[in-house]
Amino acid sequence: MPEGDAVYRTAERLRHALDGRVLTRSDFRVPRHATADLTGRAVTRTESYGKHLLTRVEGGLTVHTHLRMEGSWVVMPEGRRLPQGDKVRLVLANAEWQAVGVRLGMVDLLRTEHEDRVIGHLGPDLLGQDWDQDEAVARLRGNPDTTIGEALLDQRNLAGIGTIYRAETLFLRGVSPWRPVGAVADLDGLVSLARRLLEANKDHASTITTGDRRRGFETWVYGRAGRPCRRCGSRIRRGEMGAQPQERLILWCDRCQPG
Repeated sequence: MPEGDAVYRTAERLRHALDGRVLTRSDFRVPRHATADLTGRAVTRTESYGKHLLTRVEGGLTVHTHLRMEGSWVVMPEGRRLPQGDKVRLVLANAEWQAVGVRLGMVDLLRTEHEDRVIGHLGPDLLGQDWDQDEAVARLRGNPDTTIGEALLDQRNLAGIGTIYRAETLFLRGVSPWRPVGAVADLDGLVSLARRLLEANKDHASTITTGDRRRGFETWVYGRAGRPCRRCGSRIRRGEMGAQPQERLILWCDRCQPG
């Protein structure tokens, strides 16, 4: 599942292609909204919130999408041939560009005033202009017996962290992912670091200073299972956290991140 910084960059691409332009075509390829037509309406603004995308159009409507594990938005010149098969879930096009939603995990069309129905359950957005660290820390502390690894990935606490930034944040703070939230001495410092990592990489993923070469940057633990820790030389551990079927990958160093 994409991290919050990747979703932030996706919103930027959609803004560049759609914002301020009148839609000449909208094609919802999901049964619930198959008859919806936004043609003739201008896109006013596309925003990200955590891992959710909100594309607002004239008339008080919002297109809500979520990439989940395999989804993506592809922006291409209008008129270019679309991907074949049933992968395309949504197309929003204007005279210059078409934004093609591929394998989107969620596609909703709702009144803008009702956006809380799809994002209201989320915690503060780590990359949001109205970021509220006190609220995020308070939500984490609300479940002291939950492991910090699970709590950080729970978007109801704070929105935007995925498996990569969870692993990197916990390593850099020297905190075991298996430690209960209530036993983490400095939650403020941990959350602050997570936000700084996302902020530093929201525009240029290659600038992260922490190697998962597939993403163009080096990491401390993510993508390095079984390899020596960059700090102590111990082997990086790999496991899964969370209840089935929602368990997610976790990587850590036993020596640098004691329980």
